[in-house]
Amino acid sequence: MNSLSWPVELAEGDVVLRPIKLRDQRAWREVNRRNRDWLRPWEATIPPPAPSGPIAHRPTYRQMVRHLRAEANAGRMLPFVIEYQGRLVGQLTVAGITWGSMCSGHVGYWVDQSVAGRGVMPTAVALVVDHCFRTVGLHRVEVCIRPENRPSLRVVEKLGFRAEGLRPRYLHIDGAWRDHLVFALTAEEVPEGLLSRWRRARPRNLPDEPAEPRGTQNAPGNRTSPGN
Repeated sequence: MNSLSWPVELAEGDVVLRPIKLRDQRAWREVNRRNRDWLRPWEATIPPPAPSGPIAHRPTYRQMVRHLRAEANAGRMLPFVIEYQGRLVGQLTVAGITWGSMCSGHVGYWVDQSVAGRGVMPTAVALVVDHCFRTVGLHRVEVCIRPENRPSLRVVEKLGFRAEGLRPRYLHIDGAWRDHLVFALTAEEVPEGLLSRWRRARPRNLPDEPAEPRGTQNAPGNRTSPGN
């Protein structure tokens, strides 16, 4: 990853993506506390350890941020918080960045229920996909979503992601191994940019959508919840 791609701030109207910081802890925890029930069904969990395996624990906020920043500095991750109208409302991470002959990564995110249905998440995903293709130099970006997460499926539908199939028991979510549907885009599929496509497709007066979880998850602090 080159020096131009991190740290970086991306913005479109009221939606801003910026690097996650240690000083975001209070706001991040407050949003998570208010959205506990909203996020729980889509939250990544740690499976029971194997008889001979290590015992894993969920990281603290500070451990999470330090891990995300270290991975970003190593060129393997792009960790952002999402701001809407100046307020922290969620998180988005491009994780699993692979170079060489693949040049790929996957997007995970969650968003505050109070801003669901305002186009925040499609805008955030479009911003980060364009950054990945145009600045970072990735060729492919994917999003993995639980089949039950209908609002999240609407986000990739709105943005024109291509369905690639099912990954059975792909991630440990809400206490069990869960199937995920895979959606992807390559740089050739959006030569005009994904944000440009979303601007054209987005209704002028975007109506509120049902307040149901939507999102994807794949990285520490990132979960499939309202937004994907």
